[in-house]
Order: sequence, then C-alpha cells, then structure tokens
Amino acid sequence: MNLNISGHHLEITPAIRDYVAEKLDRIKRHFDHVIDASIIMQVEKLIHKVEVNLHVSGRDFHAHAEDGNMYAAIDMMADKLDRQIVKHKEKSSDHHPDGGSAKRQLSGI
Repeated sequence: MNLNISGHHLEITPAIRDYVAEKLDRIKRHFDHVIDASIIMQVEKLIHKVEVNLHVSGRDFHAHAEDGNMYAAIDMMADKLDRQIVKHKEKSSDHHPDGGSAKRQLSGI
C-alpha cells in the first residue's frame, strides 16, 4: 500500500506517521486490496482535521473527521473508513447468501 501523508499548518512527526500507519493496518485486515491512501491533516484555530482518500481496486473511499485532538480525529477517521470498507466487502461478497435467486429457492431446483 502506498501511503501519502501531508500536513497543512502542521508538521507531520514520525509519531503521527506511525499512528496513522497503525490505524490503516486495521483497514488492511478487513480488505487487503488497498492500492494507495492519501491523508491530509490540517489545523485551523483549535480544530484538528483529518481527511483520507483510499483507493482500492474498483472503488474510492473518502472519510473526514474533526476533533480538538489530532489523535482522536485520526481514530474517528479510521472508524469511519473501517465501516465503509466492511460494508463494501459485505456487498461485494454476499450477493446470494442462500444459494441463488429467489425464483430458484422457491422452485427447489
């Protein structure tokens, strides 16, 4: 996975970079087809904002979070992204959970 982290009015320290990478590893546990992630962190007055664009094969995901603490904003962003990935994975893998279409189930074929 290609990880691109940039900061607006904020210096990206190695601790923040490691924390973001650790949180995105949780995403890779659910869905391992992640191509790249672009993360933008910014500080406006006392609000810390984190925005991520995640590119997977066939789809792009976007999550945005704001908080008074940068680490809390990263946690919220990771949770939002995790929910989106799990929902996408369930949709793509579970088209016919009971063995086929409704017509086929009723006729017993």
